[in-house]
Amino acid sequence: MEEKSKIKSFRDLDVWKLGMEIVTEVYELTKSLPKEEAYGLVSQMRRAAISIASNIAEGFNRYHNKEYKQFLYIALGSCAELETQVEVCRLLAYIDQETRDKLIDQFDHEGRMINNLIKCLKI
Repeated sequence: MEEKSKIKSFRDLDVWKLGMEIVTEVYELTKSLPKEEAYGLVSQMRRAAISIASNIAEGFNRYHNKEYKQFLYIALGSCAELETQVEVCRLLAYIDQETRDKLIDQFDHEGRMINNLIKCLKI
C-alpha cells in the first residue's frame, strides 16, 4: 500500500500513473468517434479522464488529508462519469464490446485504487 510519507511526489503514486494511462486510452478512443461528437462525448470523456489524474495530483499537494480526500472523491466521481460515457459509446455502437470491457475494467481498477488510498488517509 502506498503511504504518503514514503512518496515524494504524486508522480510516484501508482494510482496517478494509471490515471495517466486512462487519459491516453481515452484520447486514443475519442479520436475514432464521429466528428459530430466533438463537442459532446469527445469533450466530456476527455475532460473526465483528465480530471481523474489531475485531482489525484492536486489533492496530493494539499496540506491536510481532509482536503486530499475531497480531491480523491472528485477523481472517483470522474471515474464513474467516464464509465457512463463509455457505456453510452457502446449503446450507440461507437465501440465494440471488447473495447468497452477493457476500459470498464481499467476504470474499476482505478476506482478501487482511489478507494484504498482514501481508506489509508487519516483525518
